[in-house]
Amino acid sequence: MKSEDHSAINVPELSTVEKGKAPLISTAREQKSGYKKGLGISDFLLILGAIIAALATVATMRTSDETLTFFTQFLQFEASYDDLPTFMFCVITIALVGGYLVLSLPFSIVTIVRPHAVAPRLLIFILDTTLEAAKNPERMHELMSERRKEIRKL
Repeated sequence: MKSEDHSAINVPELSTVEKGKAPLISTAREQKSGYKKGLGISDFLLILGAIIAALATVATMRTSDETLTFFTQFLQFEASYDDLPTFMFCVITIALVGGYLVLSLPFSIVTIVRPHAVAPRLLIFILDTTLEAAKNPERMHELMSERRKEIRKL
């Protein structure tokens, strides 16, 4: 060995993958996120459509004042949403649903940006289930009483 050779460092040539170039074939995780991102986008569009429908319904019912004529023009009946408590309940309920949808919209955006995040999807699922249960409390009471009877039998 010569004295010149021991100071040289041999560096092997690196392949293109090791140099930081992206591979042409995507990984399995990237392929799976495609349908999750699509579900997030469809969820976002459905929520947006529901918000628009709720706002249109509330605006239509709130601003509609009808005058109906009976037999002659002297007998007239004015109808408004606040004449019957059922219509008032309907307007208030749809407004609350629209508010809930507006509050759930950011969680839908998070599921688009981070398709593998479990917590926002789980939170939306729990809140939707709770809202569905609150919509029909009599049925929930029946289910709970049936469950209590089953537990007592055990």
